[in-house]
Amino acid sequence: MNTQDVVKRYYELANAGEWDAWCDLFAPDQTMDEQLAGRIEGRETLREMMKGFPTTYAAFANRPVHIVVDGEQAAVVSHISARTVSGATIEADVCNYFRISDGEITYMTNVHDSVPFAPILTS
Repeated sequence: MNTQDVVKRYYELANAGEWDAWCDLFAPDQTMDEQLAGRIEGRETLREMMKGFPTTYAAFANRPVHIVVDGEQAAVVSHISARTVSGATIEADVCNYFRISDGEITYMTNVHDSVPFAPILTS
């Protein structure tokens, strides 16, 4: 897959809640700087972390609004709409940056306002 395909698949799988397949998009030695979770190194570490996602969110959608691809890099502005298992709603604009090599995400970071995520940070 090229960079555009990987990025498109990233959002398709996230929105389908297919977290194991989503994790497979990342390189085994990937690094992610996730604004809420911190630095996550390694695909299997990410996979373990994502196992808790369904116990946090009853519904989750991350819809791309604008995608820019330049070779093996991409930036995506998106909007998250989510509902926690306790019923709290989350609405947040996000910017993700990706580096992709040989069809796998080697690095990713996200930037967003953390205030909308307070319901999951305090529970």
